[in-house]
Amino acid sequence: MTLVILGEIGQLGLELARRTDPAETVILGREVAEFTDPESCAALVRDSGASAVINTVAYTAVDQAEREEALAATINATTPGAIARACAEIGVPLVHVSTDYVFDGTGSAPFPPEAPPGPLGAYGRTKLAGEEAVRAAGGVHAIIRTSWVVSAHGANFVKTMLRLGRERELLRVVADQVGGPTPAGALAEACLAALRGLVADPARTGTYHFAGAPDVSWAGFARAIFEQAGLDCTVEDIPTEAYPTPAARPKNSRLDCRSFEAAFGLARPDWRAGLREILAELGEMR
Repeated sequence: MTLVILGEIGQLGLELARRTDPAETVILGREVAEFTDPESCAALVRDSGASAVINTVAYTAVDQAEREEALAATINATTPGAIARACAEIGVPLVHVSTDYVFDGTGSAPFPPEAPPGPLGAYGRTKLAGEEAVRAAGGVHAIIRTSWVVSAHGANFVKTMLRLGRERELLRVVADQVGGPTPAGALAEACLAALRGLVADPARTGTYHFAGAPDVSWAGFARAIFEQAGLDCTVEDIPTEAYPTPAARPKNSRLDCRSFEAAFGLARPDWRAGLREILAELGEMR
């Protein structure tokens, strides 16, 4: 089996690489794939000898996407669509990673996969368009929506809080946005489990949710980071309105992940255990 992973070796890409056999894995990053050229990415997939594909390619600069929606749409929608069509042509399953930002964040109940989407900004709109393009390609696929991905690599909330927590005695953190922090390692396991499931039963094609548990606010997550890292930094709860950003964020990012567990056998990971592993890797444990 040859697994092809498209995307940069960022948070998810690195964790996928850690969990796969290098002799059976081809990683197509920017050094060989131009993610703004959809047809060249499709050609790479067709010529790769792939038995399965995971697409982690994404434009994730949420605020910048408000100014660069056309570029975000190419990377988040047109390119995934071309990749999905190539996978359908050669008859291999595709796992495509999406986001909680396809929802409007209203209410307090977890969003099931079949909930009507309603993105608040350009990032969410382009990711939703990518989902639609993957479905339209007609191949065997699993779209996995996730939220609040963190790891010991790249730029993410955990690393930002560690840096700020060392510099300041008080941080004001948004407390009315709630979701499930997702360790990148657990998300990598979910992607691989979905691929195995699709190979075993292509009828499992569909859209799923996978995110960490329990749900928590950004402020609550920050407190947990400081507690586990032994940083003496006080967190003050603030509303979203007190921290304005160019792009609106969903206040409710809770995702109902039961269908993923039923289909592929993985329950929501406990982000608190994942956080301990991340801090240990960074040498930041209390």
